[in-house]
Amino acid sequence: QVQLVESGGGLVQAGGSLRLSCAASGMIFSFNAMGWYRQAPGKQRELVAKITKGGTTTYADSVKGRFTISGDNAKNTVYLQMNSLKPEDTAVYYCNAVNSFYAYWGQGTQVTVSS
Repeated sequence: QVQLVESGGGLVQAGGSLRLSCAASGMIFSFNAMGWYRQAPGKQRELVAKITKGGTTTYADSVKGRFTISGDNAKNTVYLQMNSLKPEDTAVYYCNAVNSFYAYWGQGTQVTVSS
């Protein structure tokens, strides 16, 4: 089965940067899109950014200008470069991938931004 593995989370001070990576492995049939969601304590899970196979990107208003999503189709990998991090960015970040048949989720990686 397909497995998504996130990496790159951690603790960083406000204003700092982190880069998250999500690598897909297993029975890959070519994803139509991959993205990042996050869930903060006491909050609903929300879309942070996504990128289609064709390279079209979408961002939440709260991260525009600070985060950049990119992907490598050959490696079935998506990245999230996070700059100018704020305490409100603190959350568990989940990788998501969608193909023609199913949606897949990673286990999540914790991002904590201290003030």
